[in-house]
Amino acid sequence: MKKYIATRITTMLGVLMITLLITIALVGSNMDVILKQGIIFQVRSEITENPAIAQSFSSVDEFDEFIQNQIDQRIQVLGLDEPWYSPQRIGVTMYKIMLLDFGNATFLTSDKGSSDVKDILFEKLPRTVLLFTTATIITSIIGIFLGAFSSNKIGSKIDRITSSFAIISSSFPVWWIGMLMIFLFSFTWQIFPARATPDIPSSDPVYLVSLLYHMALPLITIVIIGFGSWAYLVRNFMVGIMQEDFITAKKTIGVKQKKIIYTHALKNAAPPIVTILALSLSGSLGGAIITEAVFDWPGMGRLYFEAITVMDLPVIIGATYLLTVFFLISIFIADLLYGYFDPRVRTGQ
Repeated sequence: MKKYIATRITTMLGVLMITLLITIALVGSNMDVILKQGIIFQVRSEITENPAIAQSFSSVDEFDEFIQNQIDQRIQVLGLDEPWYSPQRIGVTMYKIMLLDFGNATFLTSDKGSSDVKDILFEKLPRTVLLFTTATIITSIIGIFLGAFSSNKIGSKIDRITSSFAIISSSFPVWWIGMLMIFLFSFTWQIFPARATPDIPSSDPVYLVSLLYHMALPLITIVIIGFGSWAYLVRNFMVGIMQEDFITAKKTIGVKQKKIIYTHALKNAAPPIVTILALSLSGSLGGAIITEAVFDWPGMGRLYFEAITVMDLPVIIGATYLLTVFFLISIFIADLLYGYFDPRVRTGQ
């Protein structure tokens, strides 16, 4: 088991490094331009706020030379005088990113006004975790038990309803279902607010209660869309297991049907179910950009949408790195659980 864990950790770190290199390669040149423009803006703003600096020069040429020197010095301090693809620049950038030092956002800020990318990310991430982890857990619980129940009644009415609902719910785009839910529950019946972003500031003591209330509609929508597919997948996993000899033996010796389904058969279907659950959780941390944009949920998905819209590269890089880390951790946990449920995986048999 130790060798199995060490191999998975090594693979995970390798994937993380490759992801960082690809991300830096894709945005490196544009990042340099943005950082240099930020330095120029910062220097000119400092001089504008302090008129005495400009008055100390006797000519315009001397003043322009002073500004250029200030810009060049700061560019050199930050290492921007070297090309972005130089080994030193790439190494320093990767080191900073691994320490969660993403710098400052170009356009976006947190609710408290901070432009530090780390502050922005850690403000949005808990909200996405709250919504999508809750939705994934509820969806998987309903889907697992409904799928397990359907697997023992192949061809029955409940089995046909489950399969049909899974196909129908998966066929509709999320944004369409979301808009329909907003129309029904926000405008027609006026049960839930149309916007999932609370109107009160995050520093308000009742902000969490308001956030949970605003979360209800997107949560219901995600569960409705997802549990049918979960039930259908679990049903297909369980159908083959229910035909195994050990299940037939359990039935022969008089073990109760419910115990066979929810204890013996479901345990043998656990490895693929755990893998799908881990992938669903890690994927949901990305925030499902369209879902959060439709409901205006203040999480990682909407942050991604806003960052891409204004091309705020530090935020895009930071969010990509953070979500990659969470994704790899989820896969690592799934691998460990898979090895626990099926010893053949960790022994390589």
